[in-house]
Amino acid sequence: MDGDRIDLTGARETLLITLQAKAAESSMPHSLLRDHFAADAIRRLGKAAPHLDVGHDMTIGIAMRAHLVDRWTQSFIARHPDATVLNLGCGLDSRVFRIDPPPEVRWFDVDFPDVIALRRRLYPQRANTMLIESSVTETGWLANIPHDRPAIVVAEGVLPYLAADDVYSLLARLVDHLPAGEIVFDGYSHLGLQLLRFNPAIRATGATLSWGIDDPAMLERQVPGLSLLEEVTDYEPSQIERMSLPARIAVQLFSVIPALHRMGRLLRYRF
Repeated sequence: MDGDRIDLTGARETLLITLQAKAAESSMPHSLLRDHFAADAIRRLGKAAPHLDVGHDMTIGIAMRAHLVDRWTQSFIARHPDATVLNLGCGLDSRVFRIDPPPEVRWFDVDFPDVIALRRRLYPQRANTMLIESSVTETGWLANIPHDRPAIVVAEGVLPYLAADDVYSLLARLVDHLPAGEIVFDGYSHLGLQLLRFNPAIRATGATLSWGIDDPAMLERQVPGLSLLEEVTDYEPSQIERMSLPARIAVQLFSVIPALHRMGRLLRYRF
């Protein structure tokens, strides 16, 4: 399929931003992800899209985000070897291949039909992995998810593109349907959203960023049953050292200004 045209726009096209970043980081020395599936997907698509390149520093940031979500998912599976995993708005993320869960784990990748069709073209079939063709905001797809096991729900790079009411409705449906588990995602403050809107790669897609979260405790009030377990705002020192000097200075500056320090974070809730 080398060089095939890809007709993705808006939030759908942002999947190519993260795919390119993960592939690029995986080619760097001391890579966190070592994601050869992402690199192979870029090769099979024919070429990278220069207008969606986020640059060296944000590439490392995206890899750090993915790596921590991978670790949270692996930890949950270690505690629940027969877990259900829901990867919402999966795009072309190869998390299931990076983690390589045991066969007892049931894994569901959920995204728009055209995105799932692209996944089928790029990635091999995998036992105990189901691809669900649906927007995550639709209500019907959840009926396909068994509710007899602990579940971890992963929503990396998804919720900021949804309207607030859609975020709360989606999370409430998940909490109501699944017996127990965790929900992990990246959440940006409203200031963080404003700054992301100026990112050239995101602007190039025409995607709209809508949902921000300034106080993680707010979500516990909006969605009864959720309880905050962890909020991660700090970069790992070893990863900061991989960044450019201006980025390292910015990280140090942001760390002492609360409004800047909490612009973007990873959040983990239990239910």
